[in-house]
Amino acid sequence: MNAEIALSASLEDYLEAIYNIIRQKNAVRAKDIAARLKVSNASVTGALRALSKRKFLNYAPYDVITLTPAGEEVAREVVRKHEVLRDFMVKVLAVEYRDADVAACRLEHDIPKDIVDRLVEFIEFIETCPLGGPKLIEGFHRHLECRDKELRCKQCVEQALDISKGLSGTDDSSKRPLALLKPGEAGRIKRIRTRGPLRRKLLEMGLTPGSLIKVERVAPMGDPVEVNVKGYHLSLRRDEIECIEVEAKR
Repeated sequence: MNAEIALSASLEDYLEAIYNIIRQKNAVRAKDIAARLKVSNASVTGALRALSKRKFLNYAPYDVITLTPAGEEVAREVVRKHEVLRDFMVKVLAVEYRDADVAACRLEHDIPKDIVDRLVEFIEFIETCPLGGPKLIEGFHRHLECRDKELRCKQCVEQALDISKGLSGTDDSSKRPLALLKPGEAGRIKRIRTRGPLRRKLLEMGLTPGSLIKVERVAPMGDPVEVNVKGYHLSLRRDEIECIEVEAKR
């Protein structure tokens, strides 16, 4: 982003809010933004005019607001940073969701993209490496909760033994591909079994490990599949659902 169109943290918050409202409601008006950000209508009007002047959105009083391609690109990046930072703090560092969400909102405006990419790589590594995985993260969470150093070490040894058993290839029958769920069935995302642009796209859509996903409708030929994640309705292609592994909800 060049100097002429550089945005303040406040304006980035407006783009993020507009993007999220569009994802949820398919349309956004000034009053929706005011309610989401808890600001006055006058503040919203000023921000919308500033963003419109910079060609980040299409705005006219009393009309539906839409993002331009440039505005959507910036908004997607802000949302991505927010979700990566929040999920890292919640899932890996065991920070309370509300606190992590507030902290992510503060950090997302300053953290460089390459560091966000590195965090994504680290999360992927922890989730997929046989020497890491969910058990390693759970071990760290127990480490935080336990004040007894001797007991803490005992739990770490037990955790290491569990990881060693996992390397022998034991099967977890509760895990299954998302493609096997039927309409009305739900599960919790355990793993995204792909890397690169497709994995990043799925994470940006909110398909993060730990999230609850429900299959709403499957097209007659099995493609696409409509799902609900975090209150959002998404339409996924066959190649996307085949790399999502879930744990069936009981």
